[in-house]
Order: sequence, then C-alpha cells, then structure tokens
Amino acid sequence: MNDTNPLSLSGRRAVITGGSRGIGGAIATLFAQAGAKVAICHLGDAAGAEYLSESFAAMGGKLLVRECDVADEVSVEAFARWTGETLGPADILVNCAGIGGADKPFQSVSVADWDRMLGVNLRGVFLVTRQYFPGMVERGYGRIVNIASQLAYKGAPGLAPYVAAKAGVVGLTRALSYEGAAHNVMVNGIAPGPVETPLLAGHSDAWLAMKKGQLPVGRFGQPDEIAPTALLLASEKGGAFYSGQTLSPNGGDVMI
Repeated sequence: MNDTNPLSLSGRRAVITGGSRGIGGAIATLFAQAGAKVAICHLGDAAGAEYLSESFAAMGGKLLVRECDVADEVSVEAFARWTGETLGPADILVNCAGIGGADKPFQSVSVADWDRMLGVNLRGVFLVTRQYFPGMVERGYGRIVNIASQLAYKGAPGLAPYVAAKAGVVGLTRALSYEGAAHNVMVNGIAPGPVETPLLAGHSDAWLAMKKGQLPVGRFGQPDEIAPTALLLASEKGGAFYSGQTLSPNGGDVMI
C-alpha cells in the first residue's frame, strides 16, 4: 500500500453486513470510491441491493451481493465462504446489520423480542466477526468496524433490548481489540446518533420530535455523514492508532 492518501483503500477487500441501504449502503459506496473491492449482505432487501449495485455500475465498479441472516450461524458460514471465493480474504469488516424496535415498556418486552434484538444486533456481530478475525490475525492485517449506537451510553426508555444489544457491541469491540492489536488487526466501533434510515420508522412521531429537539444541531444525521468515520477507522494509515475506540458522530446527543 503505497498510496499517499492516508484514507485510501486501494487494493483492499471489504465485507459489509447490512450494506444494501442506510448507513451500510453509504459506507459501501464511500469504500468503493476510496478504492476498495466491496461485498455486502442484506436480508430481504433485494430492491435496495439492486439499486446500490446499479450505483456501483454507474461508477464503473461492481458490488458483490448475497443475502444473509447474521443471526443464523449456518447463513453466516455460507456468506463467509462465498466472500472468500468471490472477493478473497477480507482486509476490512464492517458489522452494520441491525434492526430497531418499536417503543415498548420493559414489562411488555417478550422473550422473543429480546432474543431477536440481541440475535441480530449482538450475536450477529459475534457470528460474523469470528469468520473473519482469525484470517486477519494470521495475515497480520485487518480493520474491523462495529456499528453500535449512542444509546449504548445514555440509554433510552422503551428501548431496553436495543440499548442492551448496542452496549454489548461496545463491550465486544473493546475486548476484541486487545486480542487483535498485537497482530495489526484494529477493532473499533461507531456509535451514531439518530440518523435518517429505516430504523427510525419504528418510533412514534412524538418520540421523533422529542429526539430531534434534544440534539444541539437540531436535526437528524444522514448516512453519508457517518460513512467518513468508518473510512477513517478502516484505512491502513488513518486507523492505525485506533484500538478499542468507539467514535460517536451524533450531533451532540452524547458528549464524552
């Protein structure tokens, strides 16, 4: 890697879960623009994946796409085999696949609610990462970026399963960073504030108005305002001295 641009991904291979739209789609696009070859997975979003593929084609690139349920071990194993065959060994992994939930008091949360939320948002990060982390360690290079949430730090009423899952992502990021850094595998996270993606659709109008009013910037973020943070952490030079950190582009919602 001799590119003088410290944020270049030229020659790198990136895998992005939940990459067909929203933050994942914005990250996939920016990574491709920075020179990476990109493979994504989605679950039930063929239309979004097709739209993004067409966008890549218009840029003169090719997006590798496969469906995968990150909460399912067999599905994840199949996805990892496929990326190995079509993309090659991954240099970069972004765990972006996630689901939101409707506002629900804790006493109304069912076991099924809890299991599905943690299954996708936390178990999924574990299942996917363990497919790629050993190879990165063996090759002596890797960048892993886990997408958490600013709610991991501040909590929120009615969102206990989501908050617990995202706090787990922050903790997993810190723990794994100790095992990766000695092998030049840097594990970090991003904890975005409220961003205009389909995940916000599950909240009531009252909640959305309240949340927007709390933000010092007075608005929700856009996916392409989060993607540059992922590029920083995923790049060879830009991310070289970040380990176990969770950066938080959140419009001032949490200041730490």
